[in-house]
Amino acid sequence: MKKNTYEELTNEKLIKKRDLFKGVSIGFAVIFILAIAIVVYIFNVKGFKSVSIATFIPIFTLPITFVPILINLSLLNKEIKSRNL
Repeated sequence: MKKNTYEELTNEKLIKKRDLFKGVSIGFAVIFILAIAIVVYIFNVKGFKSVSIATFIPIFTLPITFVPILINLSLLNKEIKSRNL
């Protein structure tokens, strides 16, 4: 199993990296909610049959890119908790 690279970071770098990942995850969540709202609006305006399948691509790809960020954020939180910061 791969060694946890967060064990090698200093306390300041660890907290800085956690804050960065937290901000990025909040940003992705806002973008995901906006994408869903836009797709719902397009469905209401154009109707279901006239909407292309390409409209769903952002909605399907955002969760895939969101998962690694959440995994790294949870690893950072575990390391911070183990150091009692």
